[in-house]
Formats: sequence, structure tokens, C-alpha cells
Amino acid sequence: MLESGIEATTEHYGIMVDLFCRANLIEEAYQFIKDMPIIPNPAIWRTLLAACRRHKLVEKGEPIAQHLFQLEPLNAENYLLLSSLYASSYDWVKMSSVRRQMKELGIRTVPGCSSIEVAGVVHEFVMGDRSHPDAQEIREFLRKVAQRVSSEGHEPWLATVLHNVGNHEKENVLYEHSERLAIALGLLKIKAPGVIRIVKNLRVCVDCHEVTKIISRLYKREIVVRDRIRFHKFVDGTCSCKDFW
Repeated sequence: MLESGIEATTEHYGIMVDLFCRANLIEEAYQFIKDMPIIPNPAIWRTLLAACRRHKLVEKGEPIAQHLFQLEPLNAENYLLLSSLYASSYDWVKMSSVRRQMKELGIRTVPGCSSIEVAGVVHEFVMGDRSHPDAQEIREFLRKVAQRVSSEGHEPWLATVLHNVGNHEKENVLYEHSERLAIALGLLKIKAPGVIRIVKNLRVCVDCHEVTKIISRLYKREIVVRDRIRFHKFVDGTCSCKDFW
């Protein structure tokens, strides 16, 4: 880049960190950040923390999260990533501690909301939404979807549910995530081969990501989800993000 007269910006360094993390080179990504000639912004550190969560690297992720807390003490996403990291290793005590810390600091999480356009009308869903006129039909359809997904051997990734409740309750919570309600409406109302397009205000959870891949294959539908981090294009059981987001 220097030979071409292009000065590297924070965005360029962020892309490199993202590439290291996508290649599962977590230690190399960490060292790259430490060696940066400019101060890494919180988004770069958050990319590394998300990679630690994905690979359940608790010891590596904890100090990164603490650094993020210093940079952005009131950013809920940083706390949720650490909480999810603990949940991925089934450390409910530490997970609860993070949630308690959020409560003490008065940090509130933004409710997940997903929207889909059908026949020129935008439909919005939140988790467990029962306000839609077709709510009953959507839930009945989701039960059928859940049975088909389960028959494919999928086991719900219950660690994504950050509540200390029974497994059955956790499965119910997962199947009422806002993007699943939106996808169900899309499957019901948008005829194939029409693309199902969803917009979500938060990062898609691990289980919803896996289930959406399976749905795209079972129902032979292209599903595009724009979450807070990136676009996901689900086709025939795969996602354009290559399972890193």
C-alpha cells in the first residue's frame, strides 16, 4: 500500500484483523493489533472478542473484554459478547456476574427486531411477538420447521440463551427469535423462487445462523439477512459469511 501511495487507515487494519480471525489465526490477530502503528478502535477489539467467543477462548477473551469495558463502559454489546463467551463454556456463574454488572451500571440491551417486506408491506417482529395478525399461523408453521430441522440432526445451541432456565424453555426462546418469525412469514407468503430478505438490528445468534442454513436447504430458498455486523446470504445450506461474523 505504501508503494502505491496509499496510507493505511483504521479500516484497513480492521479488515486484516477480520481476515486473521476468519482464518482461525487468533493469536496472530492479537499480535497484529498489538503491533499496529495507530490506536485500534473498539470495533477492532470487538472483532477479536467475537472470534474468541466463537472458539470458546475464555482466557484470551477476558482481558480483551475488560479493555473494551474501559474504552466503552456503557456499550451493551461488549458485555453481551463476554456473557456469550462464558455461556459457550457453560460458566453460568461468570455469565450471571456479567449480567449483574450490566444491571448495576444501568446498561440496558436493545430488544432484537427483525423486519421483512411482503407485497410492499413491511412487517416487524420482536422476540416472542404475538401481535402479528398471522401470529398463530406463523407459530404453527415454525413448529413444523422445528421438526424438520431436528430430523436433520440439528441440536439447538442452547448456550446462546443467556438465561438460567431449563433446556426446554431455552429451545422455546430460540424458536421465538425475531428473525425466525420473519423467516416463517417469508416462507408462508413469498412464493418461490422469490428471495426472503430480512433486516435485523442486532447480531444473529449462533443457533439462528445454523438453523437458517438448514432452512435454506430444506425449503430450497435463498434467504438474505442483514444483521448489525454484515450481510448473510443463505443458499442450499451454506452462508456467504463462511460461518464467521
